[in-house]
Amino acid sequence: MLEPQGTLFFLLLLAAFAGLTVWLALTRQIVFRVLAAILAFIPAMVFGIGVVNKYYDYYQTWGALFSDLSGQSATPVGQVSAAGFGKDTGKSISAQLAETTDPALDAQDGYLFRTVITGPDSHITREVYIYLPPQYFSKAYANYTFPAVELLHGSPGQPETWVNVMNVIPIYLQLMAEHKAQPAVLVMPDTDGGLQYALQCLNAPHGLQDMTFVGQEIPDWVAANLRVRRPGLMWGVAGYSEGGFCSANIALNYPARFGFAGILSGYFAPSDSQVPAGWKPGGRPVDVNVFSRQPKLALLSTPDEYVLHVPIGVMVPQFWLAAGSKDPGDVQAAEYFRQLLLSRVAQVPLMIVPAGGHQAIVWRTALSPMLTWMTDGLAVEVQHFSVKAPAPQRHRAVTVRAKPARPKTGQALTVHQPVPR
Repeated sequence: MLEPQGTLFFLLLLAAFAGLTVWLALTRQIVFRVLAAILAFIPAMVFGIGVVNKYYDYYQTWGALFSDLSGQSATPVGQVSAAGFGKDTGKSISAQLAETTDPALDAQDGYLFRTVITGPDSHITREVYIYLPPQYFSKAYANYTFPAVELLHGSPGQPETWVNVMNVIPIYLQLMAEHKAQPAVLVMPDTDGGLQYALQCLNAPHGLQDMTFVGQEIPDWVAANLRVRRPGLMWGVAGYSEGGFCSANIALNYPARFGFAGILSGYFAPSDSQVPAGWKPGGRPVDVNVFSRQPKLALLSTPDEYVLHVPIGVMVPQFWLAAGSKDPGDVQAAEYFRQLLLSRVAQVPLMIVPAGGHQAIVWRTALSPMLTWMTDGLAVEVQHFSVKAPAPQRHRAVTVRAKPARPKTGQALTVHQPVPR
């Protein structure tokens, strides 16, 4: 009841505001009137913030709020030092994990750790959260090289938002316990370098090479240092809001590095980016049209235009789309992009989440079916390339609300796992 979205919390704020307002009206001394006015502003401001938080269904607990704003995770997080790009300059990542993990516990819950990665070409240095599923520590998977899913946050956001707000780990563990999802390593990078920025994972012609860092260098580091497949059909990329745009753009620009893409309330054409002044980390944010006067580069980073220009010989990754029914812009963008994709791929699942807009409740709702679809597809790709890979666990078809090419409102689409190539 006293959590950020609880009814009692809002009632207490109203009571505090009413009490201070009465004091302001009754007191005759100027100093107390000023004090009452100042104090009354506090619950009024918190009430407004709380209403916005409740509308977007973002922070559900005080722990999530504190953890996200403080840059810490409510879930225990290990710390691993990046050993060097593709070679060891100290203890290997595997050796560090062996020293810091509890195999028995991690075989039940998996292991979340953070590290700092520097891209050799982009020269970007940022924090990355990585979750190893319980199977990573299981003897049955001792010789298994895992697929991976790169999860990209929105703006403002940071990698731990996937843990504190999106609840990706308990959701994923529950799906695997119910045999609805297959094991994969989850990679959650910082895509903006700060809450004040919105870089949109773009390679700026004279600035940060963010797409190179997110789409090339992070997957390469993960594959070089962990028991994870090299980038390709056995990698997926997914994100919400700005992270959804990033995922669509990266998947189309690096189709040989990602086999699957999940877009939750994403958009499909870049807007102005909020970048650090002078492209220097920590600089004040400024609005920039990254591709000003460069239409050819703009085309490459506009998914709903570039999808029609992807060379015919290139296999477009499989896409899964979701949007909240109360945000017509998100729904129309997803439906339009789906129509474009259907000229290149056989199936494009589209989930319309009822009674939700551009908000966290939509992304959390869509996360389960998206992970089911993506990890099952990844496991099948692994099976194709490895005779030693454990067979994907069977599960029933997933029914999602969708809008096909010329739908009737509310028509359901049944997506069978995996979606064939």
